[in-house]
Amino acid sequence: MTTPLPPTTLSRPSLLSISSAVAPRLKNSAATPAGVRWQGVGIDSSRRRWRRQGRCWAAVVEGETGTQEDGVLFPKEGGEAAADGAAKYDWQEEWYPLYLTKEVPDDAALPLTVYDRQLVLYRDADGVLRCHEDRCPHRLAKLSEGQLVDGKLECLYHGWQFDGQGKCVKIPQLPDGAKIPRNACARNYEVRDSQGVVWVWMSPSNPPDAKKLPFFEPYSRPGFTDLSTVHELPYDHSILLENLMDPAHVPISHDRTDWTAKREDAQPLAFDVAERTARGFAGHWWRERSPHLRNALRFEAPCVLTNTLEYTDKDGKEQCFSAHFLCRPAGQGKSMLLVRFGSTASSPLVKVVPKWYLHQNAGKVFEQDMGFLSSQNEVLMKEKVPTKELYLNLRSSDTWVAEYRRWMDRAGHGMPYYFGHSTLKTPTLPAVVEQAPAGAVAGISASFPAKGGLGTQHAPNPTNRYFRHVVHCKGCRDTVNKYTALKNAFVVLAAVAAAAAVLAATRQWKAVLLASAAVLAAASYACGSVVSLITTNFIRTHRRL
Repeated sequence: MTTPLPPTTLSRPSLLSISSAVAPRLKNSAATPAGVRWQGVGIDSSRRRWRRQGRCWAAVVEGETGTQEDGVLFPKEGGEAAADGAAKYDWQEEWYPLYLTKEVPDDAALPLTVYDRQLVLYRDADGVLRCHEDRCPHRLAKLSEGQLVDGKLECLYHGWQFDGQGKCVKIPQLPDGAKIPRNACARNYEVRDSQGVVWVWMSPSNPPDAKKLPFFEPYSRPGFTDLSTVHELPYDHSILLENLMDPAHVPISHDRTDWTAKREDAQPLAFDVAERTARGFAGHWWRERSPHLRNALRFEAPCVLTNTLEYTDKDGKEQCFSAHFLCRPAGQGKSMLLVRFGSTASSPLVKVVPKWYLHQNAGKVFEQDMGFLSSQNEVLMKEKVPTKELYLNLRSSDTWVAEYRRWMDRAGHGMPYYFGHSTLKTPTLPAVVEQAPAGAVAGISASFPAKGGLGTQHAPNPTNRYFRHVVHCKGCRDTVNKYTALKNAFVVLAAVAAAAAVLAATRQWKAVLLASAAVLAAASYACGSVVSLITTNFIRTHRRL
């Protein structure tokens, strides 16, 4: 249990501003050396400076001692030390966040991935969460394409059925009296429902380690409520984590997205790294213009970033505003984010504003960064060099980014692939490209109002807000269906009112019916606007300032 930061008197923060604040005061721990260093290719490793006839290859610029750059850029050398026990890190010996519990379908199987491992999640007849490898042992068909029959998962290829432990209990093609083969089973994975999140233990050999299961203390506080959403994103989870632990980009990239993000507030930041371990790092940061407001940040393996701000409201009551970013690696160039904002303080605005509006605003934030992060993912895969050869990390804005990539230097050897500050491991397996959707997501994706209309099949596209969020959110889907039905009903009623106006015998009735038709048409348009707001991407407007 860690000791919280001393309370600070300040106004209640917004969702954007809290993405840079966090939890408890931390203990220092020493760091020790890490594996193989990247030596570069065709680079003078003693200086690593590439300049030619006035052209600056900015990705590898490094100031010499005594120059203006000294102390501005984060040093490329040093700091790659590994903590004790780092050599034992294994990505499989971890809990990974699969899904929000409330969003798991009751009547369908859900296909999910952790790195390159394909899983299927579902509820059995008793509502208990079950998880298996998404592969039928018969002929490798996806079990997530199957259906639930009396709480058992049935493969729709040949009808084999599996119980909650992955054991095959029915094969329709077996002769009478024949026994089901002992090895006719789907590999089972342990799952836990903890604080509204479904976690999966990925180890093939060791039992689940309950000590590693994340527990978020703020959720146990009286009166704590949260707003949680799921987002599938088209870039690597490490790039997503970098983005979420980067408070410097918020005033620029999210300028005026809400009332706190303003580009004129962009300023130097200061950082204090208080802890480095084999499982992550933690520390504090503050803005140059407000050094008295110290925020804290903690990253913990494999993919959890926690931000908590303790403050005192205007009535002198201690409050807690917390943000948790659970960033599951969902394959090469893909990630799934479970983002949770919560507070002990109740806001009247949150009670009035519908949740679908807050969800679409969260979608807008991710869309504002999507172009940058997708291109960053592409460059890393293309260049295949560590980030110190590509990034210009500033001490006054990028300390957490450098810390994260250096943590990957310490732990990356135990991952399927990674890009560290000084080392890297490229993927050894080809990226899986799904040509056809599967399971619950497929059914939702192929139904109205998905792009293309009825009777068509759509592979989920995480660059599109509908596939990135709405298919994973029961509340937004219900809202889309409700407003779509209302829109159609208003269109019909408007047409009936207009037709009746034509047939009306008096001017008064004509005027009343035409006015009614106009109101109904406006209501139909409003409903369509809601559907569009929930399902359509935000497009950035570039402007001259």
